[in-house]
Amino acid sequence: MTLLGDVARWFADPAHYQGSDAVQTRVLEHLEVSGLAVLVGVLLALPVGLYLGHTGRFGFIAVNVANVGRAIPSLAAIALAIPIAGTLLGAANGLGFWPTFLALIPLAIPPVLTNAYVAVRGVDGDVTEAARGMGLGEAGILRRIELPLALPLILAGIRTAAVNVVATATLGALVAFGGLGRYIVDGLALQEYDRLFAGALLVALLAIAVEVAFGTFERAAVSPGIRVQQGAL
Repeated sequence: MTLLGDVARWFADPAHYQGSDAVQTRVLEHLEVSGLAVLVGVLLALPVGLYLGHTGRFGFIAVNVANVGRAIPSLAAIALAIPIAGTLLGAANGLGFWPTFLALIPLAIPPVLTNAYVAVRGVDGDVTEAARGMGLGEAGILRRIELPLALPLILAGIRTAAVNVVATATLGALVAFGGLGRYIVDGLALQEYDRLFAGALLVALLAIAVEVAFGTFERAAVSPGIRVQQGAL
């Protein structure tokens, strides 16, 4: 109960909402690096997944290669990103935002690529053949038939990627990045456990908020008819 009281008092302290270490500043930093990493991951993975799902070529190999990213420990990814960022962007960028950003991109790719591939491959072949019979080209079939039917699973993959990235971005504090992980790392180093647990709670709440936001967007973006069809399946 004492720790819970300390955490509550930490949140109630106005000093934690002022200056460069303010809660709102850390939340924005966390969202910035997470959002950009997810965006780049989607831009890289989605076209590949759609193409492979539509053509059926090399899909098994590509998806399994992408899933290697899931097996790489997050700390190892950040450690590898430090020399890469330093080499590509200069020594001054070897810590902080850039290694965190680069390490999070591989984490965003597997669920997007896998879901896009599986979703497009799962579209009924009779539907696509009927579209070809009506004169639609391959690009038209992908855009007008397969993509709308695959949209629920694709959005679910993006949602999974976003939640994973938000949770993992906490580790960026180990390489001098800000974000909510700063509270956890600094709290542990200074033995300020109220700060540590407050940071952990903020990360959890942010991940839940992202999950809810993407779930709401999915329900708004997907046609009710497709939702009914997916539910029936």
